[in-house]
Amino acid sequence: MSNIGSSILAFVVAIGVLVSVHEFGHFWVARRLGFKVLRFSIGFGRPLARWRGAAPDYTEYWLSSIPLGGYVKMLDERETPVADVDRARSFNHRPIWQRIVVLLAGPAFNFLFAIIAYSAMFATGVPGIKPVIGAVTEGSVAARAGLAPNDEIETVGGRPIDTWEAATLAIFDELLGKSRIDLKVREPSGDTRTVSLDVRGRAAELTEPSALYTGLGIRPAPVVPAVIARLAPGSAAEQAGLKVGDEVLRADERKITDWEQWAAFTRKRPGETVTLQIRRGGEELTVPVTIGTVEEKGVTIGRIGAAGSAELPAGTIERLRAEQRYGPIESLPRGVEKTWQMTSLTVRMLAHMLVGDVSLKNMSGPITIATVAGDSAQAGFSTFLNFLAVVSISLGIINLLPVPLLDGGQVLYQVVEWVKGSPLSERALALGQQIGALFLIVLMSFVFYNDLTRIFGSS
Repeated sequence: MSNIGSSILAFVVAIGVLVSVHEFGHFWVARRLGFKVLRFSIGFGRPLARWRGAAPDYTEYWLSSIPLGGYVKMLDERETPVADVDRARSFNHRPIWQRIVVLLAGPAFNFLFAIIAYSAMFATGVPGIKPVIGAVTEGSVAARAGLAPNDEIETVGGRPIDTWEAATLAIFDELLGKSRIDLKVREPSGDTRTVSLDVRGRAAELTEPSALYTGLGIRPAPVVPAVIARLAPGSAAEQAGLKVGDEVLRADERKITDWEQWAAFTRKRPGETVTLQIRRGGEELTVPVTIGTVEEKGVTIGRIGAAGSAELPAGTIERLRAEQRYGPIESLPRGVEKTWQMTSLTVRMLAHMLVGDVSLKNMSGPITIATVAGDSAQAGFSTFLNFLAVVSISLGIINLLPVPLLDGGQVLYQVVEWVKGSPLSERALALGQQIGALFLIVLMSFVFYNDLTRIFGSS
């Protein structure tokens, strides 16, 4: 199956699962509170499959043709004539507090799904990589703070950290509204020290997609050493006398810590002659190299005709492997804690986006979500479950926004009716629907723009 096909399939599965959870929340609570449910549909449009429930409600269950949402249709006097016998069970005749509970049940089930997903992951074991720094860019925020390769991050802002994923979330959390990020790191010798990253005025830049560690000047371990594994015949590297096994230590007095940094150095210097300090066996040598030039997508870049090894030193992965695994009893509070952490961070990110402190490029549309869904599904069940939990939390938060057409907007209508003592007029409801539709159109247009920018910007 192609990557595109697997991404589409994973996206459909993810949306189907999360929409089912959300709509089941509305459905289950509505039934328990005595509302009459006419239809429970996963998807929009014409039904591909449908069946009818038992008496007395004969609720219709639909699996519809457009798998991008769903809905629960309840009996409502404002939409259809209602028999006297059913009037007390129609949505608009139920107590307002019950309507609000039903509306909030959808997002609540999304958060509950995340708790269950995270708890299951912690019970079965969540693989990760220890937060060991692989390389530090010279002159960067990290370098100025005194971070060094092989330092292991123990705490971020006083919060214990045991994986790179946890470190990333904690750093994002510290970025919001703060000018410095305090890290406690452990050196290879076992000694610990505290360093402070100066991030004043850089929150918007550092929160752009994939920009955090590049902006800080950190490359997480593991990294591939700048050791030459292959030479192209007649290449600039071969003409300069470089050999397989040589390790590049410095280039024009700039320290080279890994192959990625060395490749970036050569790309930026087509045609230039640079002085390399290399290690060959137990000896350090100085070698001048004139970097070759090639055209790539209409841009002239530097290349010396040498390739690094794709393999890491033996035992590297095992040394850096970390796993979060807890017993069945402890997994549940861990799941609750993780869900709260992700919810809090998401809400804070959205709030800072509104005031311009965080990059709006973080907002993703269906194209990016489908791509991530496909990648996470191929990475394994635990990774895909983590993806589902994150998207479920986002779906719950978005539906709580006080925007007509969303659950939060409908809750707002009920609160206004409660305060006002009577329902909103049809004109007010229609205006709200128009505003809600406009908001969703603008939002979808923006996230599609972000998706396309990511695709064509990286091509």
